[in-house]
Amino acid sequence: MLEAENLGIEFGGLRALDGVSFRSQPGRILSIIGPNGAGKTTLFNLISGLYQPQTGRVVLDGQDVTGRNAHQLARLGLSRTFQNLQVFFQMTALENVMVGRHVHERGSVVAHMLGLPAIGRQNAASERLARELLARLGLSDYASMPAGSMPYGALKRLEIARALALQPRVLLLDEPAAGCNPSETVELDAIIRSIAQDGVSIVLVEHDIRMVMNLSDEIVVLNYGRKLAQGRPAEIQANPQVIEAYLGAETPMEDDHARRA
Repeated sequence: MLEAENLGIEFGGLRALDGVSFRSQPGRILSIIGPNGAGKTTLFNLISGLYQPQTGRVVLDGQDVTGRNAHQLARLGLSRTFQNLQVFFQMTALENVMVGRHVHERGSVVAHMLGLPAIGRQNAASERLARELLARLGLSDYASMPAGSMPYGALKRLEIARALALQPRVLLLDEPAAGCNPSETVELDAIIRSIAQDGVSIVLVEHDIRMVMNLSDEIVVLNYGRKLAQGRPAEIQANPQVIEAYLGAETPMEDDHARRA
């Protein structure tokens, strides 16, 4: 569904990303990991149209979409969440999710102002889907609550619900477990698995190594803007270069995680 080919960009003479390539597949979870500053979020920004690559291209479902902006990519089925919460805090949880349907809705400004029957049916369908997604992510109790009153872990799930309202074929998740407690992380793990089981191609950026190892079908490791390694979780976990990049010593990644937990 999604291919990144030789993507690169520099800022002020600093090469932030250099020749990174990978391919994600429907129904599978590809994780992008690496130390802080490795270029993970920059990669997401290139793929999702927030930045324009200086080298390489992005291919979505066989179509070259390099240079398309974010709303055009959304119409083509690419959705994402952000490392820092990007929700409308004054709107209810239900309204936040309904915003995710915007690219699929039709009708002129006049039609909306007049409240034509077709617009009413469209709004009702969007609300139905939004309520289904809130229920799926365990957020039904927050439907009428302003997002600003919701706990942090629930807000992380709300962002995923809004991204799913787009009904994406490719979903980019940028650190969905950041700031979550262990029980919230377990809930997210199950949610992400279920989304992949629906046939969505998931590309995940996450610092929780245990979560990455449990979830991923394949892992790409970045370091200083370049791809250091790619493979299945067991291969990445045993890769000396990856261990060196993360820890500076040949200590198993899972053991280091356990010591810090």
